[in-house]
Amino acid sequence: MQSLEIKQTVGLIACCECGVAIEPNPANMCSGCLRSRVDITEGIQRSCTIYMCKFCDRYFVPPSAWMRAELESKELLSICLKKLKPMLTKVRLTDACFVWTEAHSKRIKVKITIQKEVFTNTILQQAVVVEFTVHSQLCDDCRRAEAKDFWRACVQVRQRAEFKKTLFYLEQLLLKHSAHKECTGVKPVPTGIDFFFAKQQEARKFVDFLMTVLPCKYHYAQELVSHDTKNNTYDYKHTFCVEIVPICRDNIVCLPKKQAQQYGNMSQIVLCLRVSNVITLIDPNNLQLVDVQATNFWREPFDSLCGPKQLTEFYVLDVEPIDNFERKAGHGYISKKHELADVWLVRSDQVGMSDAQSLSARTHLGHLLSPGDLVMAFDMKNCNVNNATFDAMSVDNVPDAIIVRKVFDRSRRSAKRQWKLKRLVVDGNIVGNETASVADEFQGFMEDIEEDALMREKINIYKDAEKAVAVDGDDDDAHPEAPSLAEMLDDLKFDDEEMKEETADADEGAEPMQEE
Repeated sequence: MQSLEIKQTVGLIACCECGVAIEPNPANMCSGCLRSRVDITEGIQRSCTIYMCKFCDRYFVPPSAWMRAELESKELLSICLKKLKPMLTKVRLTDACFVWTEAHSKRIKVKITIQKEVFTNTILQQAVVVEFTVHSQLCDDCRRAEAKDFWRACVQVRQRAEFKKTLFYLEQLLLKHSAHKECTGVKPVPTGIDFFFAKQQEARKFVDFLMTVLPCKYHYAQELVSHDTKNNTYDYKHTFCVEIVPICRDNIVCLPKKQAQQYGNMSQIVLCLRVSNVITLIDPNNLQLVDVQATNFWREPFDSLCGPKQLTEFYVLDVEPIDNFERKAGHGYISKKHELADVWLVRSDQVGMSDAQSLSARTHLGHLLSPGDLVMAFDMKNCNVNNATFDAMSVDNVPDAIIVRKVFDRSRRSAKRQWKLKRLVVDGNIVGNETASVADEFQGFMEDIEEDALMREKINIYKDAEKAVAVDGDDDDAHPEAPSLAEMLDDLKFDDEEMKEETADADEGAEPMQEE
């Protein structure tokens, strides 16, 4: 027998409002009439407002949070739906999506689909488009940064020294590594620089950078600003005081006898060759080098006998190179860039006088000096030094003079210099009081850069376009270790002259629009 298939059909009824044939439902009404009588979107605003910070492009999430979100992203959709959440308590949200708008229109449209039971066992679904207007409002972090005088943490960099060469070196390191990009403010003071930060973590990161590039130590302190007794919260301002070693390049220091023996039986009177992440000292009597770590210095600190201001200009009478110098057992690393020589000196203002007093000195600059040169040296024989370690030394161990550096013609040297250094600029002003003395110290720092290739490796030097053509003349004033063109970087500049010319040509060729 063949099976008979029974097909069931649903009978249609007429809508009680418009008479259209519909399938039976509890309301006995078609969907159009049902929407006309019942509006489930009532109470949902068609326009809302959201706030975005114009500096960091973050959106405000009530009550006090700020979230970063891209256009038409799920993060931005969640922010918009949270704004509508109080209006959706009596309906069920089934779908939400963005409606395309122009990116610069400051308008965001979201299409939401909601459901609601209107009659017994009758669920009505409806879609509605909500338009969000984006208003600009500064977030808390950007508002504090724009206030300029706001700071949560301060790093005070200090160096108790007459010259600022170490601070100039720090400035170049900051520019190379962009370690100051999180600073909200920079304030120069007579003995250093103050750096201000909006967060304590940023200040700690900056202090860690300083500890790796310079021999220094720091102290931490905090100040209570406010205290909320209801929720037991405290608001502090944090201060980090970073102290750099008070030793600069070209300083003459006097080491304690025990400390000099630990460094490889060096002489007690040595010269500071450079200050980087360590203090490099050189013994002019035997070319011995030693690197003093920051921890060792602060454990057994030593003072400088004189700085660049106490140096005297001397005239070189004679130079005798020393070959095959025999050193004591247990000596340390020997410099291969310098040469030992015995030099006879006389004060430059006493040259040609019958009663001129000549001095003898052993120096590490034998490869640079020749009779007739001028040098800057410290007269140890006629000096008045207030130092307990120096006073305890035997007179036989004190040399007549310590030669620090050779004197070059600064004007000719500056004219032939084909490179330059960038400066730390904050709010259009160079950090530091650009007085005549500070400018003179910066020129001295540039001369140190020319003479020290190891320091140039850690900073950026740039080609000077104004001095691209070399000046004719002899190179008597050029240092043997002067930077080469291979070490210089091209200074990137954006020149918009061609673009301006093209824009002007386009404006001339454009026809004016006529109003209809």
